[in-house]
Amino acid sequence: MRAPILTLALALVLASSGIVRADQAGDTTITIVGNSPGVTPFIAQLTLNVSDPSVLASIQFSVTPKAGSVTRPFSQTFSTSYLATRDYLDPATGVVFLPVYGLYSNFANQIKLTYRFLDGSSKQATTTITAPVFTDPCSINHPTVLQARSDTTELSYDYMLVRGNCGGMNGVSPVILDTDGNVRWTSPLSQDTVRTSASTYFDNAIYVTRGSLLYRVELDGTVTELKDYSDMGVVNFHHNIDQGRTGLILEVDDTDFIETANIEVDGAGNVLETWNPAAILGDVMTAGGDNPSDFIAPTPDDWWHNNATTYRKSDNTLLISSRENLVMAVNYDDDTLRWLLGDKSKRWFQFQSLQPFALAVAVGTHPPIGQHALSITADDHLLLFDNGLGSTFHTPAGVSRTYSSPRKYRLNLTANLATEVWNYEREQTIYSQVCSSVYEDAPLNYLIDYAFISTQGPDILAELTGLTAAGEMVFQYRYPGNGCGTAYNSTPLHAEQFSLTNAGQNLNISTRGNVMGGANFMVAGFIVTGSESKDLILRALGPSLADAGVTGALSDPVLTIYDSTGAIVAVNDNWAADAGAGEISAQHLAPTSDSEAATVQRLSPGIYTVAVSGKAGATGVALVEVYDLSRNSNSTLSNISTRGFVGTGDDVLISGFIVGARNDETAVIRAIGPSLADAGVAEALGNPLLQVYDSNGTILATNDDWMSDPGANQIEAVGLAPTNTLEAATILTLTPGSYTAVVRGAEGSSGVGLVEVYNLP
Repeated sequence: MRAPILTLALALVLASSGIVRADQAGDTTITIVGNSPGVTPFIAQLTLNVSDPSVLASIQFSVTPKAGSVTRPFSQTFSTSYLATRDYLDPATGVVFLPVYGLYSNFANQIKLTYRFLDGSSKQATTTITAPVFTDPCSINHPTVLQARSDTTELSYDYMLVRGNCGGMNGVSPVILDTDGNVRWTSPLSQDTVRTSASTYFDNAIYVTRGSLLYRVELDGTVTELKDYSDMGVVNFHHNIDQGRTGLILEVDDTDFIETANIEVDGAGNVLETWNPAAILGDVMTAGGDNPSDFIAPTPDDWWHNNATTYRKSDNTLLISSRENLVMAVNYDDDTLRWLLGDKSKRWFQFQSLQPFALAVAVGTHPPIGQHALSITADDHLLLFDNGLGSTFHTPAGVSRTYSSPRKYRLNLTANLATEVWNYEREQTIYSQVCSSVYEDAPLNYLIDYAFISTQGPDILAELTGLTAAGEMVFQYRYPGNGCGTAYNSTPLHAEQFSLTNAGQNLNISTRGNVMGGANFMVAGFIVTGSESKDLILRALGPSLADAGVTGALSDPVLTIYDSTGAIVAVNDNWAADAGAGEISAQHLAPTSDSEAATVQRLSPGIYTVAVSGKAGATGVALVEVYDLSRNSNSTLSNISTRGFVGTGDDVLISGFIVGARNDETAVIRAIGPSLADAGVAEALGNPLLQVYDSNGTILATNDDWMSDPGANQIEAVGLAPTNTLEAATILTLTPGSYTAVVRGAEGSSGVGLVEVYNLP
């Protein structure tokens, strides 16, 4: 199961409240003393001197876009603990070696540095880095501009990871481009032979294959060889590296079959799962009375030509693309065949054993032919690039079209029906018969890669095209095709908010709300899932909020932790009295007031509740937090929720959460009120209003009644539909970064509300 990585952050909650705390920022001197070139023109390193590194929480760099660009700055945040782990920070001397990347080549780059401190304060500095000229063996930095990036800010992504294999040992693939068409990063990994195209962004790095080897390439240019899979019979990796259920799925040539098998590995390269379509289909064919050898051919024949995979979490299936044949879905855990989708005039449909698994296609729907780049979109549809090329190995070869198109399918597995719900045929004038891809970023925002255009003149061309949700073409760039080598399998990338953090400094719950008298205290809930106990620091703050300017802060908070049976696990009134007070101080989490509460606990897997009340019946605004000190354990925090009183005006319920810096995550955020009344909660909020903001204060979603949300059907499908239509909910695919959920009462109403954040595995 994929580990939930939604966390909540104090700094964001304070920022949402308009609180500015400048103590440590004002007391700390940071000086830029050096500037060194990196291993490519797009990477450099700054040397900093920090007077007191113990109070520094993180450093962020951002590269200012060129004049006229509407792209967001290329940016990276480093926690100081991450920098120390990489030996980029010497805690004793305060010397920091800060990698900076995403530079424009042959340009004086303006760099903004943001220093954030443990007390929530921050300050900024600027410097200039002049990057050298980029030697471009693939003409990727000099496209033919058919449509320059428009000035719309509606496109959800500003960067692209583009694969290729041109240039041989001097090649630069993969590359990161911005949507203005500029190269902003290239791989420093040297090649002894022609560079393979299999690569992806995962776990804050670029993963690349070569032969039987898997490499991890940090964005700062560091290269690590992770694994050699030759002992498994792997000869070569090919085509894509795709996201699986928990790790990466590699596509394998082995000693038995060409372009058939798949293996899933974790971020360290350890093998998690394996799949062999030859064995899966062979068993089905044998059971159905057919001879598998009439269809399945071992090496050196290319009978299958696997070129993509994707995981569909709604039904726990792995979808596998065979360019020669079809799309196949198998149960992720037991490899049983679920369904097949493709052109029924091809050879595969001649076998009676396979016919019962074939999905029908709705009237007006084109079956995929020679498809690439499978993915599952936010609305749970199947997206792929339909190249239109029939089989080259099997007879009958099926249909070959004269054009190519991205296509999206709605899958109704109850009716065994696939219905085409979107395409981008461009008047059927573009034929890109091999390679090519389409991926969705935010809903209906697409990046299309035509990798092998053969219908626009005598030469093979490649093209990158971006579409907004309104269907507007935002950019269109063409390149010399070089076979499939220039631009292959391109995906949106959020380089504007890369983040590298350390486990010990991540907050996992932080919500500000009102503690009222009687039973109207503030309650936070969370679940520890997995097989190991989790080390946590839990805090309840009040007086320090008053020091930061919050009106009506709770004067003396009391923190009580309950398990799922209602038994009290721990109680704390004054943090210094806790048995773990030393650890709280060592983690720089000691509250500023002795009357504030904090405790260190090791909690086994289960459901927990944290209640914040006022001592002697005191009321006021409080902040409840849970810090995760063991993010590398085999346990996670999930299903975060907080209940509190929602007043009028600024007396709202505020939850900050961070999508950790691994990959995009899908989250359901809910605001509950009327159903609390149904459960017997007095003064429940009658009509909650939910707003979700990003770290820049931009509203990403507003919802009053959950059924009006664009993702209402999916919210219902995952079992998270509120029981009352007046309650609010939204489903969002969120890139790594900081977010805030705010709950108000619609039309000025007030009462007890519940805000929840669910990470979908």
